[in-house]
Amino acid sequence: MLEIDLGAVAANWRLLDAMHQGETAAVLKADAYGLGAAQVAPVLAGAGCRLFFAAHLAEAVSLRAVLPEARIAVLNGLVPHAAADFVAHDIIPVLGSLQDVVLWHAEARGLGRVLAAFLHLETGMNRLGLTAAELTALREDTSLLEGVAVELVMTHLLAADVPEDAANTRQLALFDEVARQFPGARRSLANSSGIFLGAEFQADIVRPGAALYGINPTPARKNPMHGVVRLSAPILQIHEIPAGESVGYSGIWRPKRPSRIATLGVGYADGYHRILTNRATAYFDDTPVPLVGRVSMDLTTFDVTDVPANPGDMLELLGPRHGPDALAAEAQTNGYEILTSLGRRYQRRYIGA
Repeated sequence: MLEIDLGAVAANWRLLDAMHQGETAAVLKADAYGLGAAQVAPVLAGAGCRLFFAAHLAEAVSLRAVLPEARIAVLNGLVPHAAADFVAHDIIPVLGSLQDVVLWHAEARGLGRVLAAFLHLETGMNRLGLTAAELTALREDTSLLEGVAVELVMTHLLAADVPEDAANTRQLALFDEVARQFPGARRSLANSSGIFLGAEFQADIVRPGAALYGINPTPARKNPMHGVVRLSAPILQIHEIPAGESVGYSGIWRPKRPSRIATLGVGYADGYHRILTNRATAYFDDTPVPLVGRVSMDLTTFDVTDVPANPGDMLELLGPRHGPDALAAEAQTNGYEILTSLGRRYQRRYIGA
């Protein structure tokens, strides 16, 4: 059972919105970080959010069905032949290259109207964004932006979760410099962690994503966000085995004492990653129980020797005691991957809406 607390998502958005004077958007890419954009988006709109970001056009089009009045932007920009679909669904492209600008300018000229756009400026991430050379080209040929209403300029922080990283101040200074080329546009550079870097990073619009879903935006400190997910699974069987008996594929775990081994119907096909083998922790009530043996496609095994667990009882794999960041540490990844990997075989229950 995967329980998703929509009330906690809304509370997280309100918490972040109260931290600054500008607008708070919401990032709903990857199906709202795996939690269900169709369910999350209306709750955020009800909390007061008016601007939403997706990664791809297909995500934005799906959002339009549940957010008929909202402003929706696509972070990954334009691809050839897609401009008409942006217009048809009232989606704003985040233009991140000179080619993007040329395509959007051509669409505006062909329609004989002005089209809104956001511009992504490259300041150090070196993934997407208009480079210094491309910005020079725009200065030298102002006709390229005729018919394009640049409403927002933005960039993306590469180390916002490490406040002491000098890259943050370098990016802020460069962004302030290059954003002057667009004096009428609002500015945005703070993701979830960037919001906590202070007012100078918050600018006009902040773009939280992971923090909305309970991931800690301040890894060196206590998580300020409300937990959103709880993942539990019933025990299918319990095997009582003697000391030295092997458990799971390849027999890589053997107990040093007689043990009770509980099998759950969750595996790497459900996003419970194979690297969690002999690493992860679940909870029986308030007591931690270790994962033992290999994680397989559909099954995992836990040592419940020290708890009064029985078949049918639930073990909590994600929840208040052991959230996405804790499981991510065991999986040697981040909470983002934990949430976006959650499989479709879980029964999903939405609460708090």
